[in-house]
Amino acid sequence: MGVSRRSVIATSLAGAAAGALPLAAATEAAAASPPGDVVGKVTVGYQGWFACIGDGAPINGWWHYSPNWSQAPAPGACSITCWPDMRDFTKGYRSNFANLGNGQPANLFSSYDQQTVDTHFRWMQQNGCDTAALQRFNPNGGEGATRDAMAQKVRSAAEATGRKFYVMYDVTWWLNMQGEIKTDWTNKMSAHTASPAYARQNGKPVVCIWGFGFNDDGRPFAPAACLDVINWFKAQGCYVIGGVPTHWRLGTDDSRAGYIDVYHAFNMISPWMVGRISDNAGADWFYTNRVLPDLADLNARGIDYQPCVIPGDLAAGHRRHGELMWRQFYNHTRAGVQSVYISMFDEFNEGNQIAKTAESAAWQPTNSGMRALDEDGTPCSSDYYLRLTNDGGRMLKGQVALTDTRFTVPFPTGPDQTAPSVPGSLRVTGTTDTTVALAWNAATDNVGVAGYRVSRVSGSTSTVIGTTTTLAFTATGLTASTSYTFTVAAYDAAGNASGASNAVTATTSAPPNNTTNLAAGRPTSESSHTQVYGSGNAVDGNTGTYWESANNAWPQWLQVDLGSAMATRRIVLTLPPQSSWATRTQTIAVSGSTDGGSFTTIVGAAGYTFNPATGNTATITFPSTVTTRYLRLTFTANTGWPAGQCSEFRVYNG
Repeated sequence: MGVSRRSVIATSLAGAAAGALPLAAATEAAAASPPGDVVGKVTVGYQGWFACIGDGAPINGWWHYSPNWSQAPAPGACSITCWPDMRDFTKGYRSNFANLGNGQPANLFSSYDQQTVDTHFRWMQQNGCDTAALQRFNPNGGEGATRDAMAQKVRSAAEATGRKFYVMYDVTWWLNMQGEIKTDWTNKMSAHTASPAYARQNGKPVVCIWGFGFNDDGRPFAPAACLDVINWFKAQGCYVIGGVPTHWRLGTDDSRAGYIDVYHAFNMISPWMVGRISDNAGADWFYTNRVLPDLADLNARGIDYQPCVIPGDLAAGHRRHGELMWRQFYNHTRAGVQSVYISMFDEFNEGNQIAKTAESAAWQPTNSGMRALDEDGTPCSSDYYLRLTNDGGRMLKGQVALTDTRFTVPFPTGPDQTAPSVPGSLRVTGTTDTTVALAWNAATDNVGVAGYRVSRVSGSTSTVIGTTTTLAFTATGLTASTSYTFTVAAYDAAGNASGASNAVTATTSAPPNNTTNLAAGRPTSESSHTQVYGSGNAVDGNTGTYWESANNAWPQWLQVDLGSAMATRRIVLTLPPQSSWATRTQTIAVSGSTDGGSFTTIVGAAGYTFNPATGNTATITFPSTVTTRYLRLTFTANTGWPAGQCSEFRVYNG
């Protein structure tokens, strides 16, 4: 399990209680480097470390949500201290908390879902976050495969939204770091620098190393080992950022003594600040006693400076509705700072996230005991700290005038307290053995309907099964020959929800009875293969022969041509059944095409386990029947061998 940064030792703020300092601007100092992807930019720390059982992640647990990853988070057994706003996510996983204050289920997102990462990066795009620092802890343990996959998901989202990203190695408890970090960069992470979204500064790919010099047991590295790693990355042509202790320059408190040469070896210094301040007086003390002297030291040596901006620990009541965060933006701007690092984007464990968060009791579980964004008595929208980041970044970049007065409004257009009307005429438009298609008439709202929530009703219990912005929805994953009842309700952007519509009941059809393998003997193609393990082996009916892609070259794909467009519903994959094939999990996505050129995702990337003890077989069932001619499997990870592997690729229509 990754170590949370809350383990960083605390420091006393001697003199912080002396009161706020005069609000005079400092003389602006020249930056060591010209603007790039980190200099002159707003960077956000991105954990991407939340997973849920059932999301397909190799880690297969409630990663960073629960102390016991095998159990869903619940009151008294939960690792997050604030509740995320779930309205923008298309998929959620049910926790063991009570329903939200508005009656909706207490679902949580998984970072492993690409839509989650895409949504986060869209929020960055909309709110002036230029660059994301992807946290990467020791990747050689059980978290490794999931963290590897997260790097690809972040890359995809950054490319799609025009954001930049870079790898931030957190060396906490990575005791064999000196050699392994070089191997990890060479064999895995350096490949991402080929992306146009990978951050560059002074023409060099950016890498951050967080943790050198901290005075605690989790980071025991000697100065010589630290310098070796920094200089090695520089020799690879990288621009290296140091995530360093708060008191790095003095070598006191959270910093070990004797590390000044390590700190000065970095191209950029980014001192840690989470847990260091809780009010404006503390922020002003750091401005005078750390920010200004740090900046002078680094400018004199041609080293760039990227101080932290923290929103404050929401769980501890430090935020004061944005006053603490704004004071830091103000202080950094008047000091002449060029770049900032927001700690953090999605760190719900320590309560210092800027990502959309429950704005009131209506949007968090009734038994959570957590603080919402209105905890100081001032209502605001769930995206308030994203918008505040955007405004603070504009001030830092000189796009708006320097001011100590926070001007970010609590709501973009003022609070909306009017619920939409009830959707009309809910009706069933079609059924299959596992789906029911629904449609309804539009609701109206004084501002605008943001979407619709579809619920399945059983007795007195109503469970939300999905959301949509259209006037139709298909319930999937149902049981054949079974009766189901549904309702729909409308909601707006402020979270106001209508009452439930009329209820409709539909019965799914009987299951199909078809055991014919549609792929048997059909033509195949592939991204690559090694030695004699070509794609034809996957449809020859022999589980002893198999396809294997080129090694260490993800992603790879295997494709079958069914000959004509056919109804398909299920894929069965096998590996050779011999016990010598150790259990492994492969990450696979399924896509389909009717012309062999344009492919559409059928099942997103998920982990499938192959165990010789149970036949070395994995089944992928589609959400609903898909009519397609070409089916493609895209492999992005394999815990048992660095390649895609498949002995039989069977396709069925039922």
